[in-house]
Amino acid sequence: MTGPRAIGVETLHMTMRFGAFTALDDCSIRIAPGSFHALLGENGAGKSTLVKCMMGFYHATAGEMLVDRREARITDPKAAHALGLGMVYQHFTLVPSLTAAENLVISREDAPQIIDWRSERAALQDFMDRMPFQVPLDQPVRALAAGEKQKLEILKQLYLGRRFLILDEPTSVLTPDEADEVLGHVRQLCRDGEISVLMITHKFREVTAFADEVSVLRRGTLVGGGKVRDLDHTDMAALMMGGTQLSRPAPRSGAVGAPVLDLHDVTARDRTGLKDIRINALTVHAGEIVGIAGISGNGQMELMEILTGQRPRQTGKIMVKGTPYAARRNEALRHNVRFLPEEPLQNACAPRMSVAENMAFRSFDTKGARTRFWLSGRDIRARAADLVRQFKVKTTSLDSPIAALSGGNIQRSVLARELSGQVDLLIISNPCFGLDFSAVADIRSRIMDARNAGTAVLIMSEDLDEIMELTDRVLVMSEGRITYDTPTSSADIGTLGHFMGGHAG
Repeated sequence: MTGPRAIGVETLHMTMRFGAFTALDDCSIRIAPGSFHALLGENGAGKSTLVKCMMGFYHATAGEMLVDRREARITDPKAAHALGLGMVYQHFTLVPSLTAAENLVISREDAPQIIDWRSERAALQDFMDRMPFQVPLDQPVRALAAGEKQKLEILKQLYLGRRFLILDEPTSVLTPDEADEVLGHVRQLCRDGEISVLMITHKFREVTAFADEVSVLRRGTLVGGGKVRDLDHTDMAALMMGGTQLSRPAPRSGAVGAPVLDLHDVTARDRTGLKDIRINALTVHAGEIVGIAGISGNGQMELMEILTGQRPRQTGKIMVKGTPYAARRNEALRHNVRFLPEEPLQNACAPRMSVAENMAFRSFDTKGARTRFWLSGRDIRARAADLVRQFKVKTTSLDSPIAALSGGNIQRSVLARELSGQVDLLIISNPCFGLDFSAVADIRSRIMDARNAGTAVLIMSEDLDEIMELTDRVLVMSEGRITYDTPTSSADIGTLGHFMGGHAG
């Protein structure tokens, strides 16, 4: 591979204020040419603010930036691109209906209105011949595997001449094998001196395996970092959290009880209407956490919708404690079934209603929550105050709209509502997605407490670390089917990743 070489980028005393709030405070980070640099920090630590200042989405209140050892004034993303800076986002920005080749060509600012595909294909093939990894140029993007899409996002940046890449949670939709392959290619490009990389991640394993250096932000301030070889996971966690004491999942206790949830030969149409979701058999027992691992888009969302009554099933039976279950509200109340869906602000809350009102949704019309004709506001507030205290929900007021809370506190609020009282079955989807280290630890601890109290828990998660930490048994869902089932204690990460990637044997 030949051409322009990696460039270094340095922020000097970069500060970003939004009114009276300081999101980034005097942050100086140096990413050397050809280095693979990781950026760690809780949600709200300032990571996104930093990279948005670097890419010109924000204009820093104070400080400056050096690109290739020269002072750079980056007024907008176009100016960043002109200096060789590019960004690969957490979610794909490709056009699914176009081929890989078409996505590359239309990404150029100088793309012609009428494209001479013979010459363009020759130029693209010459470009691909110089790349250390390949994607099929003539395949529509929608037909590519997630790992191939992520490689194409990186190839697009190289094709556009970027020599400094910001990767924002680049492996969040990849299997472990795909993640290792993509990051391995990126690391090799860095070692060959072709690019420099700044990667935002929450995954310590990826930092240790692929990065040269790490910087850690906490509450908008750079609190430490250094060579990755000199730091272990405990050191990184301590820098991220400071003196905060993390909750840890309670030790497992109690015996597995009788079946609580049973699915038999359940089928439904998927979101596209073109394929079927088919669950031949799925059982969750009392005092057991069963995890469903899988890459986004393999039927987990549809399964959650089937279990909550939002998606009609075509065939099959759902049984809760031996009784047919149609996911109606009265059935959920009678059988003590609770749900924690993904993106709870959109799927489990009324955003403009207050924290207290949202916490009352489960019980507002039950005995003791209302008078003969009217809701009892005093009882609703008293109950909400108790749950806020128990679950450490941070809110300025019980009367604040729940949408005003942070993601972690919205999640805590919904979990408080769903775990109050007797809970026999808890069905959860991606409970910690996008949350910070502290919120993740607390929520996982609450889930384990419920399991130890005899609750049957079904958890769907794209975070394999979460599945391995919490569950007693792990299933893999691929192409709308359960393709693998094993006790978590004997689960092998490589085997799970193999089945997550769609390999049946």
